[in-house]
Amino acid sequence: MEDVIVVIPTLNPLPSFISFVEQLKKTAVTKIIIVNDGSEEKYASIFNEFRQDQQCIVIDHLQNKGKGSALKSGFHYILQHEKDIAGVLTVGAHGQHTLSDIQLMLESARLFSDGIVLGVRRFRSREMPMFSFLGNRAASMLFELLFRRRLLDIQTGLRYIPRSELSWLRKVPGEHFNFDTNMLVEALRRDVPIYEIPIGHAKVRKNSIMNYDEIIDPQKMLQQIWTTFLGDRKV
Repeated sequence: MEDVIVVIPTLNPLPSFISFVEQLKKTAVTKIIIVNDGSEEKYASIFNEFRQDQQCIVIDHLQNKGKGSALKSGFHYILQHEKDIAGVLTVGAHGQHTLSDIQLMLESARLFSDGIVLGVRRFRSREMPMFSFLGNRAASMLFELLFRRRLLDIQTGLRYIPRSELSWLRKVPGEHFNFDTNMLVEALRRDVPIYEIPIGHAKVRKNSIMNYDEIIDPQKMLQQIWTTFLGDRKV
């Protein structure tokens, strides 16, 4: 398999993040870029541990800039320092994605290397409130109405992106969650193929820090799509 680098936007990581990265290192990924997006000082020891690991690169934001900004910092580093990789896999830092999900995405990247691959979460589970399931469906329907393309999970943070697409992605507007949607809108405008691969169940994230990675709140999702297309208005 061609080389793939993982980029993980990270804010105040849980202790389990260390073991998660250790698991990632056992997969086919070449390097792991961890973007510390303004985490509190008490988390410094976690990032310092990664700095000692030759397979990890730590990029620091002195202040929290948002998930979109963190991803762009990772993309910038790759464009500057990693010339020979095939693509990038973006992954959440708070346990949303299992190792089997990631392995599936890496395998899918070989088959769909010409475009962006989305890991589509299954929202129907006992742990998922009905309003979140309906909100996700409503957001997908609104996206289809506005942009004439049906995508089942426009907020998933598990994505494969070919290196050839990183240059324009760095210029896509959005420093927070809106970058996820704006990325897809711009990809459609550029006729970049978008593929969808079913992965595990979406997980409920009650902690606002965990929501840094992926939005599941339906109102936020709908507001984000509306803002992307029509400006800053209320849904």
